[in-house]
Amino acid sequence: MAAVVAATALKGRGARNARVLRGILSGATANKASQNRTRALQSHSSPECKEEPEPLSPELEYIPRKRGKNPMKAVGLAWYSLYTRTWLGYLFYRQQLRRARNRYPKGHSRTQPRLFNAHLCPPGVKVLPIPVLSDNYSYLIIDTQARLAVVVDPSDPQAVQASIEKEGVDLVAILCTHKHWDHSGGNRDLSRRHQDCRVYGSPQDGIPYLTHPLCHQDVVSVGRLQIRALATPGHTQGHLVYLLDGEPYKGPSCLFSGDLLFLSGCGRTFEGTAETMLSSLDTVLGLGDDTLLWPGHEYAEENLGFAGVVEPENLARERKMQWVQRQRMERKSTCPSTLGEERSYNPFLRTHCLVLHEALGPGPGPTGDDSYSRAELLEKLRRLKDLHKSK
Repeated sequence: MAAVVAATALKGRGARNARVLRGILSGATANKASQNRTRALQSHSSPECKEEPEPLSPELEYIPRKRGKNPMKAVGLAWYSLYTRTWLGYLFYRQQLRRARNRYPKGHSRTQPRLFNAHLCPPGVKVLPIPVLSDNYSYLIIDTQARLAVVVDPSDPQAVQASIEKEGVDLVAILCTHKHWDHSGGNRDLSRRHQDCRVYGSPQDGIPYLTHPLCHQDVVSVGRLQIRALATPGHTQGHLVYLLDGEPYKGPSCLFSGDLLFLSGCGRTFEGTAETMLSSLDTVLGLGDDTLLWPGHEYAEENLGFAGVVEPENLARERKMQWVQRQRMERKSTCPSTLGEERSYNPFLRTHCLVLHEALGPGPGPTGDDSYSRAELLEKLRRLKDLHKSK
């Protein structure tokens, strides 16, 4: 029934996307049924009796772990536990780091620094995106007058150190959004190299080499930089985002969102519920439209492709997709966007929109006629995104 309603809701130019969405919806249902049957067989049958797996829907993509762009791309509970709780995860991160350095010796994307108060000499603040691993971003935030710097999520300490030396600044703080190695892997090397460098993050998240625990609304001050930590659990239990206040340098505020929010996307809910993730996204939605979004990954093209499946008539998404495709053809970074832009096309920030409720069909109630709550809609969007193959 959900597939029929979805196909009816998406008309005109969205006909092709409706077929894709129908395939995803039917595939998700088939997968769930298959999993239930497998569990039943395991509890009632002998080990020799194994059911043949159902073929994947043509619209679904199986991503072998070794081909994933990052270790969280295709992940099960067992692998996630190993990755986050044992040194096997660190060893895997080091392998990914070596491969990325060989494949992208100059980084996966071409980035440009953003200067604020550029008419002053020296300018007030510089934000420098650093492309690391296969699709991650670290960020160097510089008080250009004091020549002091803060780095967000230093995945590759070698790349970060090269930027520090090129800019001629002193690194005094590491801001870690969460514990995953592709965001925290450089903490040890950088904190050892820079003796006065402090490592900030949530004490709930097991941040490696943490020296200064932060709570919700705590402020880190470095020179003129005023950076506020906001608790945004869901992706991990202690996930934080960092908001650079724009007032001291008369510019827009900057949100360094880690794996909470991407251009037209959001992170997977590994250590929370849909309600938790929705609350965290609402925390971000409370910020101003001119706030610049600096995400932890270059996922723009894939995310906008999925947004086109669930909301094909969204003209803001189409315009953004055209721009992103031009950028990516030249391997240019798509950072930053603004929260105002994200409100217009990011489906994970649009769970209040009727068009998404209509596209995904009846809610999960026993009669099939109930509407989705925002959390239920977010959960279903996230599940469909995990199954979606960008075209």
